[in-house]
Amino acid sequence: MIDWQRIWRDDDSIRHISPTRAILYLFSLLYRLIVHLRNRLYDRQILKSVRLSCPVISVGNITVGGTGKTPCVIALAKMLQRQGFQPAVISRGYGSKNPQPVNIVSDGKTILLNAQAAGDEPLLIARSLPDIPVITGAKRRLTGQAAIDRFGVNVLICDDAFQHRRIFRDIDIILLDAEKPLGNGYFLPRGELRESPAGIHRADCIILTRVDETHPVNSDIAGIAHASGIPVFRAVHRFREMIKPDQSVLPPVELRGRKVCAFCGIARPDSFRKLLSEAEAQILSFIPFPDHYSYNRSDLEELKNIFFSLHADDLVTTEKDAMRLQSHPEFLKMICILRMEMEIKPSTQSFEKFMAARLTRLSQNG
Repeated sequence: MIDWQRIWRDDDSIRHISPTRAILYLFSLLYRLIVHLRNRLYDRQILKSVRLSCPVISVGNITVGGTGKTPCVIALAKMLQRQGFQPAVISRGYGSKNPQPVNIVSDGKTILLNAQAAGDEPLLIARSLPDIPVITGAKRRLTGQAAIDRFGVNVLICDDAFQHRRIFRDIDIILLDAEKPLGNGYFLPRGELRESPAGIHRADCIILTRVDETHPVNSDIAGIAHASGIPVFRAVHRFREMIKPDQSVLPPVELRGRKVCAFCGIARPDSFRKLLSEAEAQILSFIPFPDHYSYNRSDLEELKNIFFSLHADDLVTTEKDAMRLQSHPEFLKMICILRMEMEIKPSTQSFEKFMAARLTRLSQNG
């Protein structure tokens, strides 16, 4: 598996000017042109978006991974339930090996697929939302219609769909990492951008993630938001709880002073390490893997050897990584799983009021 994060970083062992990056840059120019032309076709309604029979909310970004979409989807679904809606989550199911056009990960009662068939993020969403249907498939028009027909839902949450303009969205939420909202500034595959920052004008609101209340908003983002009248919310990610090998659940404060060996395969591994440091854990080793990494026995043996050799108290990873370790139950019995959550700052209620007002307006316009 290619470690794209390493390639995109300009401070790693790959020289800034190198044949690899030069080739990737040429491909990124082609990618940028294709994305621009496609968006123009949709903006001019030459290409049409398909409307479904209930409101559709998209949670997406303009960069590849690492902005916290999954915690946002989970928090949004719970919020909609509190407001009396019956939501379902539809996702493309990145990493899924199921070729079917519609895959029921959860019917709102039972989880029906494993991580290999569903993808790690949809499975995590399904486990976090036990009474909400979760469906994957490449064509969101089909998965969305299946959710409406089979489960009678009245609002759809599209995970990672900002660029998927084939389906009409009533509310577009875009997440941007506060520290690197535009990645390294290059388009795929040279960088992390999926489209031009100008595309942010299509959003109904922006959530800056992994931020504190005083963190300055990127000037380019602030300019786009101001010009388009887009509200900007702030969100922090934090540990909600720690699941021990014996399945006991402890508050994250229990990490304080613990000697840990940590590993993860997520888009922003540094964010996980930062949370461990903020929890005052003693990090003896930290091993990052590529995002969505499929662990093999050799990897797990190496992790165990490091853990035992350093005489650590805990071997820890993220809940998302735990989804990909379900086929290694003996290893799962050794590790502590850290569950994360998103909190909107300064007030979750302000975001809920914004969403409620938008949904009320949609129902009135019918």
